[in-house]
Amino acid sequence: MLSQGIGLRDLTPESLLHYAIESARLGVTPRAVGNPNRLAGSAAWDVLHRMGHFGPGTPHALKACLNNGQRTAAELVDRHDVSNADIREVLIEYLERRRPECDYSSWAALSLRLVGQFWKQIELIDPHQKDLRLRTGTYEQWAAGLRVRADGRVRLRPESIVATVRSFYLDLQSWAIEESGRWAQWAAPCPVPPGTGRSSRASQRRVTERIADRIRQRQPWLPTIVEHVERQHARLREFLGAAVEIPADAEFTHGGRVYQRTDTEHDRQMTARGQIHVRVKDTVSGELTNLTLAEDAAFWTWACVETLRHTGLRIEELLELSQLSIRQYERPNGELIGLLVVAPSKTDRERVIPMSAELFHVIAAVIGRHTTAGQSIRVVRRWDPHERVWSAPMPFLFQRPLISAGAMSFQSVREAITRQCEQIAATNPAFTGVRFTPHDFRRLFATELVNNGLPIHIGAKLLGHLDLATTQGYVAVFEEDTVRHYQDFLARRRARRPADEYGPVEANEWSEFEEHFDKRKVELGNCDRPYGSPCQHEHACIRCPMLRVNPAMLPRLKELETDLQARRGRASAEGWLGEIEGIDLTLRLLHEKQAAAERLTTSGTSTVVDLGMPRVADGAAERRFRAQSHVRP
Repeated sequence: MLSQGIGLRDLTPESLLHYAIESARLGVTPRAVGNPNRLAGSAAWDVLHRMGHFGPGTPHALKACLNNGQRTAAELVDRHDVSNADIREVLIEYLERRRPECDYSSWAALSLRLVGQFWKQIELIDPHQKDLRLRTGTYEQWAAGLRVRADGRVRLRPESIVATVRSFYLDLQSWAIEESGRWAQWAAPCPVPPGTGRSSRASQRRVTERIADRIRQRQPWLPTIVEHVERQHARLREFLGAAVEIPADAEFTHGGRVYQRTDTEHDRQMTARGQIHVRVKDTVSGELTNLTLAEDAAFWTWACVETLRHTGLRIEELLELSQLSIRQYERPNGELIGLLVVAPSKTDRERVIPMSAELFHVIAAVIGRHTTAGQSIRVVRRWDPHERVWSAPMPFLFQRPLISAGAMSFQSVREAITRQCEQIAATNPAFTGVRFTPHDFRRLFATELVNNGLPIHIGAKLLGHLDLATTQGYVAVFEEDTVRHYQDFLARRRARRPADEYGPVEANEWSEFEEHFDKRKVELGNCDRPYGSPCQHEHACIRCPMLRVNPAMLPRLKELETDLQARRGRASAEGWLGEIEGIDLTLRLLHEKQAAAERLTTSGTSTVVDLGMPRVADGAAERRFRAQSHVRP
């Protein structure tokens, strides 16, 4: 009435939306301080919608009107202002044909790569480009500029854009054969040169290495953030429990500090309706704290972190959990096992996760949070930012009735975890720069599963992966795990060997063992031939690849070189061509060994320490040595 001079009977969704937008623009939205997303008239919209005043097809909430839904192919292409009208039509029709193959988020990303990051850049490089037949120079200039983003940062995976362009050209070529009347004129040679796929695979390996390194860095910090969110929630829960018994304006002491309860009129109204709102002021610093909201935020942060780390769910799967996701299974022995049914998301395939005791405790706490005083879980809608649609009304588990009329959002979960990391860094300098994302908990979950011995195909089932290679990309193997698994492998292999191979060593065997090392010592150094093998090169040590020259024998090599040069001169004078060929070969190999010995001298590692031969005092000591080492000569 005040804004537009109309009565309630004539109130339309458009006029109420206009009122909300103008109130926000002028800064007069009620109770919008600290909550910039609050819209004037939200409660009125909700009441009128449930009354049926707005009619069918009207969004269920005022906020839903401000969310951009799914765009058409033409709208996606026109975002980039393509100049060539014919190319614009081709791109639109191409996107429309690809639409049934992928979800909306992948489809929108395809349009961004193909139109914004490829063709629009081609038009900027060559405004006179009229078709898809690119000159080599144009493509190379585009590919070179692809490595840097518009904001100046290095693009991590430009190969994904190149792969999209290659698929675009190959699709047109294939469609030109099937529908020549429509696509033949646009079929053109693919500008992407052969062999680009190899660089893409190398880039993917670099990405996998970066992810594995990220997980190795965060794995030691996982107990720290888990302990912090648990302690934070316990502290605020205790603080709220102590403050709720204090009358308004009264002072009380908690944690060694003096506080005064200073509820507002709104807080008292909410408390009278059964929703306790507690606000306190630090009498020293004057800081005001809404304990109800602070404790609520701490609880949901704890619930998100615990659920993510115990299930390995994707963030969208976490937020899609509802009361209907909880099942139970009775084993033949009568034992009941809690199950968490994960709705189809990325792989479009439902899966079931058995709940551990820790996870069951978290889910029970979430349900208890919603059903206090006999209430039921609210049926709300959830906005999917990837698909750009609102869900059907469902009893979602992860919703905060105190601050929102819908389910929690991706951004709110990410920001909550980031705040916890910042709080830890404020008191623990070693944590500075460490940031956890919801997906980090998924990768840590996968790593813990596999490193603790769970078969990787079972881990793939729990994570919802269709391909084992995807699960392997999530697993960061630590060095100690590699060593432990290899040692276990050696122990199993050794256990399968015949027992007589580990029997006591005979005296003649030990003598033969010592004799082998005695015979490996030659004039110029040591022979590296394996144990038990005779000399196969008729003691032609200079030519033998097994000879390791002692750097101390470099003067002797000079003498041999002088003698060989004299022999070569005599053979040349006599015309002994076969002898010359043999001497040249010997000289070449001598020079190689001489260079290797000189490298040891210049690198500072030429000092040779003679450790001597292993000796045993008697047969009993030798047998003890053999029994402990589990090896034979």
